[in-house]
Amino acid sequence: MGQDQTKQQIEKGLHLYQSNQTEKALRVWMRVLEKSADPAGRFRVLGCLITAHAEMGRYKDMLKFAVVQIDTARELEDPDYLTESYLNLARSNEKLCEFQKTISYCKTCLNMQGTTVSLQLNGQVSLSMGNAFLGLSIFQKALECFEKALRYAHNNDDKMLECRVCCSLGNFYAQIKDYEKALFFPCKAAELVNDYGKGWSLKYRAMSQYHMAVAYRKLGRLADAMDCCEESMKIALQHGDRPLQALCLLCFADIHRSRKDVQLGLLKLHCLCERIYRTKGQQRELRDHVVKFHECVEEMELYCGMCGESIGEKNNQLQALPCSHFFHLKCLQTDGTRGCPNCRRLSVKPGYV
Repeated sequence: MGQDQTKQQIEKGLHLYQSNQTEKALRVWMRVLEKSADPAGRFRVLGCLITAHAEMGRYKDMLKFAVVQIDTARELEDPDYLTESYLNLARSNEKLCEFQKTISYCKTCLNMQGTTVSLQLNGQVSLSMGNAFLGLSIFQKALECFEKALRYAHNNDDKMLECRVCCSLGNFYAQIKDYEKALFFPCKAAELVNDYGKGWSLKYRAMSQYHMAVAYRKLGRLADAMDCCEESMKIALQHGDRPLQALCLLCFADIHRSRKDVQLGLLKLHCLCERIYRTKGQQRELRDHVVKFHECVEEMELYCGMCGESIGEKNNQLQALPCSHFFHLKCLQTDGTRGCPNCRRLSVKPGYV
């Protein structure tokens, strides 16, 4: 496979990936990796595979491709390629919580000065290093790295980098319990998405909404937290972003725990897990959560006393009666005006049924 064909196949994979046909995109890129004789093309397709596996939460595969990319960069003998590959290696270790390795690879990147691309990547390197220091709870160094990354973003007018740094700063301030700042920075990220993000991946919007949800919950603004978390989860489900789906599920649970409606939180958790496993085609896990969902429904009596279908699983018009039992509106309209079906059943004495 020559240079032109390699380029065409990489672009084909990108088009599929942007259309949410992830598995097809991965197959196209893997064929390029197997058949292409162009080292620069192989380097680029490895970058695509690293990004895709990062967004799917397949961090071990991400690391595997990052190691191959390092070897390809050495073959090319180009410092720009080498800097980029070390950054991908740092990010892979960051995702796997190997924070000391992340810091080491970031320092290697920063020592490789002298090229335009290396200087442009320094902001991203500082961000990754800051996330690693935050993971190690070394807060002062984390903040120094985030501020350095923010300066790089401003100096280079890099709005995407600025958005990512703002989300990391939101996480930073949430951990040290300055919840006003924890909200300010992801709100700033959301503004950047609204102003500049028409051509960006939706992951930037999802990321900012998630961090806003965390801050709103900490501030006790639970309705706002729920709205932001639902928006983030919607995008995560649409794009198959499993790590963000997991974070949103935890946030939903925390919101319901703050509301003291633990049972409703469990219900929502099982419902969302069911959707995720149905999308992934994982039948055993799907069945487990369907069973748990219906157990919660029965325990909370969240079902229509007439048709027997669950309430809260999908959007339906409901009607509450003066006795506080509620039903599907269409079921009551069919039943007429004969009173509450639940109360009628409860009034029947044992032995007469």
